[in-house]
Amino acid sequence: MAVMHRALFTWLTILVFLILLVLRLEYKVTWNWFLIFIPLWLFDCVVLLYITINMIRHCRRGFDRNDVSMRRKVYYMTAVLLKMTFQILLCLRFEYFNFISLYMAMIPFWVLLTVSCTDIFIGLVKL
Repeated sequence: MAVMHRALFTWLTILVFLILLVLRLEYKVTWNWFLIFIPLWLFDCVVLLYITINMIRHCRRGFDRNDVSMRRKVYYMTAVLLKMTFQILLCLRFEYFNFISLYMAMIPFWVLLTVSCTDIFIGLVKL
């Protein structure tokens, strides 16, 4: 998939999600929160598939032509899984379990944010 196709797919997915989110928040529809998040889960599944295929290619060849290490690919996979966990916890909290604190549902997001900021800082220091 070319870079332009990936960007177009990303923007289209986010646009559909935002439209569904606005409809839900404005009480125009009373759909389940899990239905609202389907575009993001579809996007995450495509990203996980892409990362998995790249990891398999890396293992078969022993190297990556884009010079991305296996550790970096595992980091990408973990980031997507943390994002999906955050989305699932958010949907569960909004739809079924109001007694769950929003702080508890945000834990995967805060872990992802902390690790990402640390990774970016380390990358900037190495330059």
